[in-house]
Amino acid sequence: MGKKSRVKQRDEHGARTPPDDVSPRQPCPCGSGRRYKHCHGRVGGPPAPFVSRPFDRLPGECDWVALREIVPAATATLTLQDAPEQQQATHPVTREVTVCSLLPMAMPAVVRADGSIWLGLQVHANHGDVSRDLAHTLELALAAEPGSQITLPGPPPPGPRLQDLVAPDSAFAVTVHDGFDFWLGDADDPDGQLAAALKTANERAAPTRRLESVEAAYWTRVGGREFVRWVRPEDESVLVNALARLHAAGDDRLGEAGRLIGMFRAHGVLTPVWELPDGTGPDRLDDALAALATRVDEALADGSALTAEQRVARNGLANRQLTIR
Repeated sequence: MGKKSRVKQRDEHGARTPPDDVSPRQPCPCGSGRRYKHCHGRVGGPPAPFVSRPFDRLPGECDWVALREIVPAATATLTLQDAPEQQQATHPVTREVTVCSLLPMAMPAVVRADGSIWLGLQVHANHGDVSRDLAHTLELALAAEPGSQITLPGPPPPGPRLQDLVAPDSAFAVTVHDGFDFWLGDADDPDGQLAAALKTANERAAPTRRLESVEAAYWTRVGGREFVRWVRPEDESVLVNALARLHAAGDDRLGEAGRLIGMFRAHGVLTPVWELPDGTGPDRLDDALAALATRVDEALADGSALTAEQRVARNGLANRQLTIR
């Protein structure tokens, strides 16, 4: 006799009823690691497979991660691939697309009055593959009328990812803003909601500057303390080994006094963080960061086994990692 299924049929609302011995809050029997109610018990069935590095192979991958996670107010112009001729009428890809770290009320996207599209990165939705979420949002925006606000109420259907829509040879040039005044533009705000959201967002935005000597490094001041956060594309174990070599030799400082205090993990890559002395500011950091980049490159190229001292340094760095995505 066949075994009884651990996953029951869907109810009239589309959600699966849990097996008798599985609570909605318990791990799903499928082994995904999610709670049952967020996996096979959810309306519409299980979510899409999780993609740990969703921005991989995109131009400027590390800046995508930075705008998604650590930069409060920034924009970048996105260049899309040409669509087949039969799609031009419904998907006018010549329309300008601006990627924004954050849009008012964390909206996924807006189509402005002039037809240009703003795509927001810091949104609440995450259905397993951030790249597919953003690509679907972009598809909806490309087909929408000017003045539309785009929402993503549920998991997107199967379809292209950002890597399929963005021109592979395009640049991803980031502009960091002092606040969110760029939201206003030609936007109508008859009831003052946008102005209110703008005021709140500006009050919460930490001062941030993108450093120019390397890619995806950002100075910021948070709570009266200054930091440099540098998103790196290398495999985690390779990067941690390199930083351990530098730390053991006392060569991991940024300038004379910038201390490597740890790193966080987001979207499949690591972001090392240096704390700076109060009053350092961003203007004098590029030379020091360029020198540090040379030392990091040399350490990355060193394929020898770690010494005992370097292994101790590596363990210390591993204990100062934080996963945020």
